[in-house]
Amino acid sequence: MKEFLKQNKRAIYGGLITFIFVALSVFLLGNISGYEAKQLLSASLPGINMLCNTIVLASATILALLLTLLAISTSTKSKLKDGHYLEVLNIAKIDTSLFIVTLILFQLFNIPITESDNVPTVWFTAIYWATLFLSSLLSGVMVVVILMLYNTVKNIILIVGLKKDHSLLSEEQEKVKENHEDLEDENAS
Repeated sequence: MKEFLKQNKRAIYGGLITFIFVALSVFLLGNISGYEAKQLLSASLPGINMLCNTIVLASATILALLLTLLAISTSTKSKLKDGHYLEVLNIAKIDTSLFIVTLILFQLFNIPITESDNVPTVWFTAIYWATLFLSSLLSGVMVVVILMLYNTVKNIILIVGLKKDHSLLSEEQEKVKENHEDLEDENAS
């Protein structure tokens, strides 16, 4: 777990900043009554449903793109360390969890609770704050996934596209490069 946090520090900070920013802006609304919460919930549910829909679609697309990333990783001449594949696995785990949680919340948000007369008005305050908290959390986790994916794609570009030395290259690959450079130096002499 420590290694995961260390490797993905930027992505996690980006997600936390997003979560805090969205949650703080919602918190600045202040204390609201049950009736106000019901009105605000009615007004915000279409936007939250759109957010959930977007995250579900983005998560599914990211999972599909991870397969393409794996195909590129395995077909390259450069031999990559297990760390690269563990990064991709971590992205897939978080993205799949995000997909499932968002899909469940999307279904819950589609329950027409604001149309019900049997729900006590006091409950709407808690439902409203929970909805806004969860949408902030979903946004933050989506930012984490995107930043982790960016880091992985950047590493692949450096290794495969630009042929740079990288910590994700296996020791065998590094030895081959060193031997190749030694041969070039000897031939130049």
